Amino acid sequence: MRKRITVAVLALGGQGGGVLSDWLVAVGEKSGWYVQATSVQGVAQRTGSTVYYLEFFPEKDFHGAPPVLALMPAPGDVDIVVASELMEAGRAILRGFVTPNTTLITSTHRIYAISEKSAVSGGIADSSKVLDAAKKNARALIAFDMDAASSRTGAAISAVMLGAMAASGALPFSRESFEAAIRDSAIAVDANLAGFAAGFEGHDAEAAPLPPLDVVQEGVRRLTDYQDADYAALYLARLKQFKDPEVAREMARALALWMSYEDVMRVAQLKLRRARMDEVRDEVKAAPGQIVHVTEYMHPRWEEVCDTLPAGLGAWLLRSRVLKKMFAPWFAKGRHVRTTNIGWFLMLGLLARRRRKRRGTLRYAEENARIEAWLAAVAGESDPRVAVELALCQNLIKGYGDTHARGLAKFDALMDAYRRVRGAPDAASTLRMLREAASKDEDGTALKRAMQS
Repeated sequence: MRKRITVAVLALGGQGGGVLSDWLVAVGEKSGWYVQATSVQGVAQRTGSTVYYLEFFPEKDFHGAPPVLALMPAPGDVDIVVASELMEAGRAILRGFVTPNTTLITSTHRIYAISEKSAVSGGIADSSKVLDAAKKNARALIAFDMDAASSRTGAAISAVMLGAMAASGALPFSRESFEAAIRDSAIAVDANLAGFAAGFEGHDAEAAPLPPLDVVQEGVRRLTDYQDADYAALYLARLKQFKDPEVAREMARALALWMSYEDVMRVAQLKLRRARMDEVRDEVKAAPGQIVHVTEYMHPRWEEVCDTLPAGLGAWLLRSRVLKKMFAPWFAKGRHVRTTNIGWFLMLGLLARRRRKRRGTLRYAEENARIEAWLAAVAGESDPRVAVELALCQNLIKGYGDTHARGLAKFDALMDAYRRVRGAPDAASTLRMLREAASKDEDGTALKRAMQS
C-alpha cells in the first residue's frame, strides 16, 4: 500500500499559492505527518505559473531516518492536483500529472493568456475541451468557479482551494485542522475562513455553465448604452431582413459589435465607468477609503480627432495638407493620462458626452456607409453558408487607431475576394480559408499569401 501522498498545486503569481502550501505543511505536521514542500516559479509577468509540490509521509511509519522525498512532481505519480484556473488544469493534464489515480481540483474560471488576448480574432481557447479531458483522465474531478467564491467572500482564491481540498477527502485530515492552520497563520483570518467554507461547501458543485445568451437582447442593451434607444431600434430594424436562423444569429452578434465601434467618445466613456474603477481597486486590493491613482495610456491620432468632428468639417481637415502638417505632430505620440486628476477626468467626461452628437460625426458617416454595404451583401447572398462567412468577416474589425485600420484593410480585401468568387460552388470554403488566414497575424502577411495561392 502506498503511504506517501503527493500534491501538485498550479497557481499564478499573486494568487496565494505559497500561502496555500504553508497551510498544507502546517496541517500535515500538526497531524503527525512528515511534509516536504518545494516550488518552481515561472518567470513571466506576476511570476507566471508556479508549481508548488508537496509530499506527505506518516511519521509513524518511519523506519529509522526520515524518508527521501522528491523535489518535483513526476508524470503518473501525483495523487492530488489543484489548479487555480482552468487552463492550469489543462497544462497539468498535458504534463501527465493527472491520471486515473489522481483527484483533480480546479477552478473553472479563466484568466486569458497573452496569446488569447492578442489574437486578431477568435483566439480564446475552448474551455470545454479541458473539462472533457479532466473527466476522462482523473479518478475524481472537483470543478467549480473558485474565483467567484473568492470575490464573494473577500478571501484569496487559495483559501477556496484549501476548502475544496479539505472537502474532497483526498487528504486524511479533519476540517478543523485546516481551519486551525488558517487561524494560526494570522493572514486575513476572517476572510480566508469564509473563503475556505465556500470552497468546502461548493466542492460538489458542477461546473456552472454560462447561462444561454440572448444575443439580440444583449445587442439592444449594448447599443442603448453606447448611444440611445433609437440606435438600438435601428439595430433591430436591420436584423429583420435575415430569415435564416444561423445567418440571423451571426448577424445579431456581428452587427451589434460593428454598430458599437470604438471611437474617442466610447473610449472616454469606458475609462470613466465606476465599474472600471471598482475593478481597478479590486485588482490592486485597495482598502476602503484608500486613494488610488489611475494612469492610462492614450494615443488618439490626428485622424481620430477629425473623426469626432461634424462630417463636413472633419473631412475638410483631413484633406488639408497644411493643417495636417501643423497639428498632426501634436498627436504623433501617446500620452500617459492620470484619469483620477480633476482636469483629465473633466476632459474625458466632455468627450464622453459628445456621443450625443455622434450621428453627425465624420466617423459615423463612414462606418454607417460600410455597415450598409456589408448588410446589403449578406442579405443579397442566396447561399446561407456564404452569408455566415460574410457575417464572420466582421470579427476582423475591432479597436481603434492603427488596429482598426489594419482590420478594416483585411475586411475590405475579403469583400473584394467575395465579389470574385460569388456564385462559385466553393465560395463559402474559400472565404473561410481567407478569413482564417487573415486572423493569423496583425500585418496581413498570411492573408496575402493565401490570396496569392
